Amino acid sequence: MVESAIVRTPSRSRRAASADRPIDFRSDTVTRPTKQMRAAMAAAEVGDDVLDGDPTTRELEERVADLVGAPAALWTPSGTMANLIALMSHVGRGDAFLAPAGSHVLDDELGTAAWLAGGMPRPLEHDAGPGRVSPAAVRRAAGDPGPYFALRTKLLCLENTHNHAGGVITPPEQHAAVVAAARGAKLAVHLDGARLWHAAVALGVPPAALTVGVDTVSVCLSKGLGAPAGSLVAGSVEFVEQARRLRKMLGGGMRQSGVLAAAGLVALDNIDRLAEDHERARTLAAGLRERGWQASVPETNTVLVSVADLRGTLQRFAEAGVLVAPMGGKVRLVTHADLTDGDVKEALNRIGAVDRGGRPPSPGRSLLGRPVRATPVRPAGN
Repeated sequence: MVESAIVRTPSRSRRAASADRPIDFRSDTVTRPTKQMRAAMAAAEVGDDVLDGDPTTRELEERVADLVGAPAALWTPSGTMANLIALMSHVGRGDAFLAPAGSHVLDDELGTAAWLAGGMPRPLEHDAGPGRVSPAAVRRAAGDPGPYFALRTKLLCLENTHNHAGGVITPPEQHAAVVAAARGAKLAVHLDGARLWHAAVALGVPPAALTVGVDTVSVCLSKGLGAPAGSLVAGSVEFVEQARRLRKMLGGGMRQSGVLAAAGLVALDNIDRLAEDHERARTLAAGLRERGWQASVPETNTVLVSVADLRGTLQRFAEAGVLVAPMGGKVRLVTHADLTDGDVKEALNRIGAVDRGGRPPSPGRSLLGRPVRATPVRPAGN
């Protein structure tokens, strides 16, 4: 288990669900910074990170590098930038890279892997379980160098947990086997570990146990851990030196970034708390299944629900005061630090059974008595 102190703050108090507010399951990015985070941000020791380095940001970078088993790490404003910096370092124009189908770098980063990094994406089917690929698939896709005019595959980009597959985990032994196959094919390996903390807590292993053999890894502080912003990308000292230049090129060179990094340090003190989110996700999924919904059995904090009418179901949930998001034709619900056991119970009561009897809500009015508009089908990307 990850060694960290569990710090409970007033803003995460175990309050009961209020009947007059929506319950937000759209993503674990909707969390608000705790009072402890806000106090740490206000008191942070800062400097110009572009010119001289920011001391609080440096502390965060060193701590994350140690957690993921890398020599060095670099803070970035977002996970998309962290992944892009890694891809820009590993591939160039005329190069291809491999990634499991549905990976964030393929579907949710506006094509920056091809547009800015210049790499040609090649999705791999999940032939080793949801969100996972086999060593054999990696070897086949890597292929031989071929003639000079052929694309050269240079990189394997993994994702743990895999978001679109429902927050599923790649365990250490599978990870090691796939990385070994990539190494045998002379591929570099980048790990998108936006929710690596979730995988580590669920398995009871240190985060570094899930990064063995990779060249670079990105992790996020605003997904699950509750920080208001920030990700890090880690690798060798030489990689981070180049990454700092690429970050500046992409507009990510910030000045007193320690104000945000301070919240990240507090977030890292609460990694073990993610187990609460996992337990609430299991409770939520079980309650949905009891009510006739086809809900997945979550490995971490994400529940996927298969429905016949996606748009209609989203509208029904919105009218009931339960905020959710679509993902891959399913409904996604994500538990997080701003939700309580009471919120889960209340959400299940509001959602009800699949075949809801009784009188439906009046047109244009929610169950909470507020006007509602048609729910747009906006895929969840985070």
